[in-house]
Amino acid sequence: MGTKQSAFSQIMEKIVVDTNIVFSAILNTNSKIGDMLLNSEGIFEFYSASYLKDEIANHHSKLHVISNLIPEKIEVSINEIFKHIHFIAEDLIPFKIWHHAAQIVRDVDMDDIAFVALSEHLNCKLWTGDKKLRRGIIEKGFQKSITTEELFEWREELEKE
Repeated sequence: MGTKQSAFSQIMEKIVVDTNIVFSAILNTNSKIGDMLLNSEGIFEFYSASYLKDEIANHHSKLHVISNLIPEKIEVSINEIFKHIHFIAEDLIPFKIWHHAAQIVRDVDMDDIAFVALSEHLNCKLWTGDKKLRRGIIEKGFQKSITTEELFEWREELEKE
């Protein structure tokens, strides 16, 4: 196992996660999305904009209603998921990248600008389950988005190496 783990650490891929991915993982840590976030250590490094923490805090009551979990259990899920994400302060992203990201998301969903900007800044894939966002940014020439299924298949390939 030690050899396999060290081989993975040499090929770890950065992935930016957006709010809907984290929201889904919090609702069900045993789902495919939860599995990806919680069990990809040494394969993927997950990143997100610090803004995500505010988004989750703002939707805490919605998480409670949808999941039927008590607030304490939701907090446990949030903390567990957050342990697997590197949060990057938005002010570390250069203005020119923000400007470019605004052009990409302007007609799609400006709420996702931080995730597109971070993906551009880190030069990595943006993992999103938002089909409208994905379709819209691809139409604008942003080819760095990845779906859950694509990420799952990629992980399987990397695990075989």
